[in-house]
Amino acid sequence: MRKITAKFFASSAIQGCDGSLLLDGENGEKNALANRNSARGFEVIDNIKANLEKACPATVSCADILALAAREAVYLTGGPFWNVPLGRRDGLTGSQTAANQQIPSPFEPLENITAKFTSKGLELKDVVVLSGGHTLGFAQCFTFKTRLFNFSGSGKPDPALDASFLQSLQNVCPNQADSDTNLAPFDSTSSKFDNLYYKLLVNNSGLLQSDQALMGDNKTASFVSYYSKFPYLFFRDFGVSMVKMGGIGVLTGQNGEIRKNCRVKN
Repeated sequence: MRKITAKFFASSAIQGCDGSLLLDGENGEKNALANRNSARGFEVIDNIKANLEKACPATVSCADILALAAREAVYLTGGPFWNVPLGRRDGLTGSQTAANQQIPSPFEPLENITAKFTSKGLELKDVVVLSGGHTLGFAQCFTFKTRLFNFSGSGKPDPALDASFLQSLQNVCPNQADSDTNLAPFDSTSSKFDNLYYKLLVNNSGLLQSDQALMGDNKTASFVSYYSKFPYLFFRDFGVSMVKMGGIGVLTGQNGEIRKNCRVKN
């Protein structure tokens, strides 16, 4: 389920919600640094598209399928349900270069990540709400291992990390190269959509440095505290922010196309 929601984030963050991430190709967005060996589960979208083409040929875009699948992934894991506006058309090209530039990295400072969201018309609140999608799934050790052994080149762990959490992560990700692709859950309920992500941030137990950074800014920290206490309000706002993100750069009318196969343009 996490793979589907992650693809929706990655696709919407670049050219807009046009399904460009789904296109195959050497220079496509699948090969961007943030997506390589991370964005998976494309076969799920392929199967949905194949069944829709049999029932309603050339009617439902891959972009709409991705938006709906993201909603269903959240809902089926215990999260909120929201109405998904439909009618998107699919983009004709993807851009690995744009993906490398625009998809937020776990190594970036909060101000850079915030700027990438706001450049798409989103707000600071949306940054915190959509970051809550990390309540699902896992991260590879290389995305946070410097926090465990050599934070900011100090040769020591990140002093902000809770001690017991640090020990558990060091066991999963020992200080050796062959642990880089090991997986650690974002939280202990990694297959359930809930607000534990925010509770962990309050306790200095966020997995990624970019997540924990939300507690280092007064404005974002106030949202984190709010959502850690009121899961219903997080659910409500998550649906609102997902609709906003799903409206970024939408193609309609004669722009784009409705792909017959999500991996290639018609």
